[in-house]
Amino acid sequence: MTMLKDPSVKYRAFPQINLPDRQWPSKTITKAPRWLSTDLRDGNQSLIDPMGAEKKTRFFDLLLKVGLKEIEVGFPAAGATEFDFIRGLVDTGRIPQDVLVQVLTQSREDLIKTSFESLAGVHAAIVHVYNAVSPLWRQVVFGMEKADIRAIAEGGAKHLRDQAARFPQTDWHFEYSPETFSTAEVDFSIECCEAVMNILQPTPEKPIILNLPATVEAATPNIYADQIEYFCRNLPNRDSAVISLHTHNDRGTGVAAAELGLMAGADRVEGCLFGNGERTGNCCLVTVGLNLYTQGVDPELDYSDIDEVIQTVEYCNQLKVPERHPYGGELVFTAFSGSHQDAIKKGFAAQEKRNDQIWSVPYLPIDPADLGRSYEAVIRVNSQSGKGGFAWVIEQDQGLKLPKRMQAHFSRHVQELADELGRELYADDIWSVFQRVYRLEGPQHFQLVDFDETKAPDGTRLFAGKIGVDGQEKSVSGRGNGLISSVCATLAETFGVTVEVRDYSEHAMGAGSDARAAAYVECVGPDGQTVWGVGIDEDIATASVRAVLSAANTIKG
Repeated sequence: MTMLKDPSVKYRAFPQINLPDRQWPSKTITKAPRWLSTDLRDGNQSLIDPMGAEKKTRFFDLLLKVGLKEIEVGFPAAGATEFDFIRGLVDTGRIPQDVLVQVLTQSREDLIKTSFESLAGVHAAIVHVYNAVSPLWRQVVFGMEKADIRAIAEGGAKHLRDQAARFPQTDWHFEYSPETFSTAEVDFSIECCEAVMNILQPTPEKPIILNLPATVEAATPNIYADQIEYFCRNLPNRDSAVISLHTHNDRGTGVAAAELGLMAGADRVEGCLFGNGERTGNCCLVTVGLNLYTQGVDPELDYSDIDEVIQTVEYCNQLKVPERHPYGGELVFTAFSGSHQDAIKKGFAAQEKRNDQIWSVPYLPIDPADLGRSYEAVIRVNSQSGKGGFAWVIEQDQGLKLPKRMQAHFSRHVQELADELGRELYADDIWSVFQRVYRLEGPQHFQLVDFDETKAPDGTRLFAGKIGVDGQEKSVSGRGNGLISSVCATLAETFGVTVEVRDYSEHAMGAGSDARAAAYVECVGPDGQTVWGVGIDEDIATASVRAVLSAANTIKG
């Protein structure tokens, strides 16, 4: 079977919501929502091999460290593993006083009873009841009418009320989901939620949580936002309800749907770290939270060690966080393209000169350092990279700020190695090539042993010292207008090596008493070829002499 030439014979566009005066498009998100992690329930149910107690406990501790205050810890009626894990959290006192744990159950009396028993003795908790309400589920899955579906919701609410009365020492909170909300008639979802509220009698001081899930994402996120705004406008006693969002990612827009849903009036977001969940996953709490952060809004979640979060999630879920996953992926802050590298490098340079702290670097919407990532990984070199890429790596790895023309000179050597190896070049690869090209390692024709510089009465400079020549020390001297020209004169007069310096630059490498200096000379050899030399030393004058000798070694070959 192949894809249809006319898919309209098989599929229908999702209907619009009649909301001509919608307000959400002009709204912005100015504060963090309430967050609920469903990693230990919805995320766990989606795994090929569900987590055992050890992994669930480790994940629970991670969620606490990140700052989650509401955590769905399981589906206790699903089996002994789930029930025992939840009881263990309660009995061992692992649940902090400022954290609400939540359990999920279908709207059935026996399952609700088990859910409450799993949490008996906890200081506070949320019990979340759901039943599906959309036409497809009503007609195909259950064979029921609307009245039957509403009766299930009402029955669940009564069981919530009655079971809570059995454990008065716990501060109980209730959540109701008209499951499959995204594909249901919004008015019928409101009808079911109103029926539940009439039984549980929430107040503004003790509101009910109404979760409006995109159980299956079936439309563009703007339609979901319309559904949320319509619901919020038309729900009786809206001030006695917390509107929660549980988006899935079937169309790849779960995060966008959650963000637009917040703009449309919702108060709470449910999801998983890195979006794990059934089919294509749930809303990613990392992405939504850091999207807020990049807009200057405190997400009230701590991702400052994103690699530790990833390590724990990958261990517990046995699923890899993709390299291109927003914010957390290994390569999301990495540029291989030459033009991108150049822009980022210039952006960092400009950022250092700014008088304020406002982040503004091309291609990087967030400072990787805020997430515990190093700048060394921002620019990486392969055959697609330009001179800005390896220059950044050399600067970050060795502290050398190569002059522009030297970058161009060195780039062909880096490119040759990248083409030869056919892989990414690492810092050690680039440094090894640099040392070879500029004669900083291996056999050297000229080696500086020591020297003195003095000023003659006529204002010229006298260079006098010892230079090793093919392993043999030789006393030498030469005169010039400055130190570099006197070294060049020495090479010409003593060794017959002509080095004409065209340009010179230097800079400090680091700060403080341990700082070193780097010097660069651009020279013209006897055949007119451009030759570069580089010298590194604790003393800038010595670094300059080493730079000239580096160029001379290249000329001698």
